Amino acid sequence: MKDKDKNTLPEEESDVKLDIQKSVFEVNKELRKQREEEQAQLERELEEKRLAKEKKRQEAYEKQLLEEKKELIKLKQGLIEESETIHEEEEAAVVMTPWQKFRNFIYHNKWWLGIGIVFALIVGFLIYNYVTKPRPDIVVLVIADNPEVGDYSDLEGYIQSFTEDFNGNGKVLASVYYIQLSDNDYRNYANGTDNKLTTQLQSADGVIVIGGKDLLDLFTDEETGELDDIFMDMGELFPGDPHIKDGRYYLKGTKFAEKIGTDEQYITDDLFIAVREPRDLLYSHEDDMQETLDKDLPVLKKIIADLSEE
Repeated sequence: MKDKDKNTLPEEESDVKLDIQKSVFEVNKELRKQREEEQAQLERELEEKRLAKEKKRQEAYEKQLLEEKKELIKLKQGLIEESETIHEEEEAAVVMTPWQKFRNFIYHNKWWLGIGIVFALIVGFLIYNYVTKPRPDIVVLVIADNPEVGDYSDLEGYIQSFTEDFNGNGKVLASVYYIQLSDNDYRNYANGTDNKLTTQLQSADGVIVIGGKDLLDLFTDEETGELDDIFMDMGELFPGDPHIKDGRYYLKGTKFAEKIGTDEQYITDDLFIAVREPRDLLYSHEDDMQETLDKDLPVLKKIIADLSEE
């Protein structure tokens, strides 16, 4: 019996301990829940106070705006001269260093500065191109299907030997503009001959022309067979010269091939020198052509004299 009581006693004590532990757990749980509810209630109260304060501030701001709007209307209507609610605030002067002023200027004017730089570059390029572009003292046109004379000979050097520094740039320069003109319309189109002829024959840059039969055909009327009077009569400029025929100076039988460093076979029977008659053109006036003629004629006289020597 005693043994049975001994066995029962520990079980009862164990149940008591379990009930005590369970009670502590529940108490802690209830306390934690109570603290969470109190914290939530506190946060709600703070949020309500914040919203009420924000609402009050917003209402005050809107009221101020409304008052200022009323005052502004009164000022515009002339009902009052000064306002007690609208005040002009003077901004405090900002003191900047020179570097800050420079950066501020660049920032506020960057677009205009960019446009100015681009414009300056364009102007600089045009000036450089104008200054460095060769400006010949004399221009001679070679209009024929004869590259051996127009391109591959020393015609420029020969003409330059009789030329002076007409433009006063300290250099003597003669230029030969070769325009390959043939009786083949397709080849003329491919070489851009028509555009080149229009450019040169409608300007006053060159009045001395070396050409051939194709050039004469170009200015000959198909119906009447008459040649347009685009050339001067060189018989009047060089009377009695045996190489002049129909107002043109023919190069066959002269020392022209030797002088320009080419073979005699390329000096064909129809190759001649002519002088354009001054007249009003598309890109220049008669006075411009006359000025060019007055400048180039002494050079031409030296060339004709040199070629006509026996």
